[in-house]
Amino acid sequence: MRKLCSSLLAAVVCFAVAEGEELPRVEEAKLQPVRVNLSRLVQAMNYIGWPFPGGVEEGAFRDLKGIQDTFDPLCLAVVTINPESRVSVDAGLPSAAIVQNEWTCFLIKVINEAGVTAPLRISTEETSVWVDTYGDRPVNPRLSGIPLEYRIAMVRTSELGKVSAVLTFDVGQGTQDVGFRSDLLVTFDAKETFPVYLRPLDEDGQPTTAAFEFRDEEGQVWPPQVKRIEPDFRFHPQVYRAFGQSVSLPEGKYEVTVTRGPEYFPKTVELKVDEQQSVLDVSLKRWIDPSDFGWWSGDHHIHAAGCKHYESPSEGVHADAMYRHVVGEDLKVGANLTWGPCFDYQKQFFTGKVDNVSRYPYLIRYDVEVSGFGSHRSGHLCLLRLKEQIIPGGDSKEHWPTLCLNTLKWAQKQGAVCGPAHSGWGLMLPTDDLPNYNIPPYDGIGANEYIVDVTHMVEGPEGEPVPAVDFLSMVDTPHVWELNIWYHTLNCGYRTRISGETDFPCIYGERVGLGRSYIKLDGKLDYDAWCEGISKGRGYVSDGNSHLIDMSVNGVGLGTAGSEVKISPGETISISAKVAARLTGDRGYAKLGVAEKPFWHIERARIGDSEKVPLELVVNGEVVAKKEIQADGSLSDVSFDDVSLDNSSWVALRILPSSHTNPVFVLVDEKPIRASRKSARWCLDSVEQCWSQKEKLIDAGEMEDAIAAYEHARRAYSTILKESAVD
Repeated sequence: MRKLCSSLLAAVVCFAVAEGEELPRVEEAKLQPVRVNLSRLVQAMNYIGWPFPGGVEEGAFRDLKGIQDTFDPLCLAVVTINPESRVSVDAGLPSAAIVQNEWTCFLIKVINEAGVTAPLRISTEETSVWVDTYGDRPVNPRLSGIPLEYRIAMVRTSELGKVSAVLTFDVGQGTQDVGFRSDLLVTFDAKETFPVYLRPLDEDGQPTTAAFEFRDEEGQVWPPQVKRIEPDFRFHPQVYRAFGQSVSLPEGKYEVTVTRGPEYFPKTVELKVDEQQSVLDVSLKRWIDPSDFGWWSGDHHIHAAGCKHYESPSEGVHADAMYRHVVGEDLKVGANLTWGPCFDYQKQFFTGKVDNVSRYPYLIRYDVEVSGFGSHRSGHLCLLRLKEQIIPGGDSKEHWPTLCLNTLKWAQKQGAVCGPAHSGWGLMLPTDDLPNYNIPPYDGIGANEYIVDVTHMVEGPEGEPVPAVDFLSMVDTPHVWELNIWYHTLNCGYRTRISGETDFPCIYGERVGLGRSYIKLDGKLDYDAWCEGISKGRGYVSDGNSHLIDMSVNGVGLGTAGSEVKISPGETISISAKVAARLTGDRGYAKLGVAEKPFWHIERARIGDSEKVPLELVVNGEVVAKKEIQADGSLSDVSFDDVSLDNSSWVALRILPSSHTNPVFVLVDEKPIRASRKSARWCLDSVEQCWSQKEKLIDAGEMEDAIAAYEHARRAYSTILKESAVD
């Protein structure tokens, strides 16, 4: 298309024939912004579960004619804003089918001759019809000011059959054109919905809860995602239903995808809905069940409020809604963390014990993420197993410390299990190498102050010294950024463990449990014991698509005997585990960069075009042995025998980036782990970089504490550097 100077960018409107009616069209406009806005529109329609029928051909964006030929037939109305900002409207679709008591999406074509950037508003005085526009991400709530764009309108009615409404369009008070030209009389045909009773059965034949995604023959999601109310979330295509519960669907054929977390095979079935009562029976099948071996899944970082995903972020949803999602993903433990925007509302649900909605073996409990207040700018903290949720000195969040270490001292004194959230934020690295020796910027909200706090012991509940930090969070940020700092501190002899998290829905909104910890318990599942398992390192982290069960070194299992093995010089070690992995078929993930989502996924580990993934033996951060594992879901006994260690070391297994065990610490001749001078130097330099970014964030009343904390870390790493003989 020929380039136009700025004076010619105003729309030139003519008339064309569409669906037998003359509709205004735009003949001239700069194509690039129109294309960008349409691209976001297509993304938005997919996001809300209302994709364009048959998809959008790539050639549709070729020119203005192709764009309007493609999108005009889908428009309920064409709104024209004249140069004086007066709004008039023309009819689009000759008929408009909607569904009783459900929201239906339409397009509105906007010809913007005035370059207005106000929101487009739709209203009606008809009490049985509700109308609104979609203005949430990935589209903007306001018009873009370009001559041609398309917006999403939503319509709902309580009536059945024919129902008429006068729709009024405006872009602000007084912008309606005279002579009723901003009004449009539309007659909708509202179709009936019918209940479909869902009966998911677990593989043992017992009733269960599962995730159901219904798509009609056009690929549209039902029930509609827009304006869903809890326990269904508007940012999910799936809904969660227990045995005997129902959904209401209009007559038609549907493809139904049924899932129950990554340990199950997904199932797709066909469903026909008509006036007869519909029942959908689904029998689910697992490919693995770690709980059979005493390994219990959990996600220590879930939010029931605070994130903008929720209709009311400051209040969010209640435990019963989140519990349905936890059970539907077969996540045995879910920690609802109260945080900044929702703190004052959600704090009422904290009891210091498992919430009453829990039914064994599914447990949900309220704890705290220090986020949006206090020391959060030096790194968010997950505080689990709290007895008291608010630090002394107030009843809300304004009085909390600005130094993470002071928060950790308070939490550890009451026996909490503590660690930084979304560890990789602020630890961005320019390389995918692991380990690497680039110093991160330490300018974010992940495991930043951790580089200092890991060197500190603080007072535990019985007055005993305990590590200030129990764990680092994994799986919800790029794996190199998360693991690099952990490897370096392990090489210095510190024994921080890891735990998997999702940070639902703030980082991952798709579902809870995308990042998981699998914790080994000897007895019955218990929330406090599960958290204790995190602090003892009795577990592995995973996306749920690979599993490293019962890892042991010379017979010592993770988290037992302090995860410590003692050997004499020249003595070898043997490592064993039960290993399973299952590729999902999402091959495109293998091409993603380390900083692209999903950060952890089994498909990133696929070896070429094979059906295998690498199981790696890691010693002091370096891969010393590797075996290829058939990723078909089968469980295999794997061992690495006669492994030699020259010096005291930490040992772990991983399928990267899908799963990673906690370490076992092998002491040669009872000497401490001093695995790398380069790691010690990296940590020492990191303290300086962290201080350069965080000093200005510390309140004056805590500055003396901060100076002392950082100086302690400098001395600790300097000593370790001197004690380290290996480069």
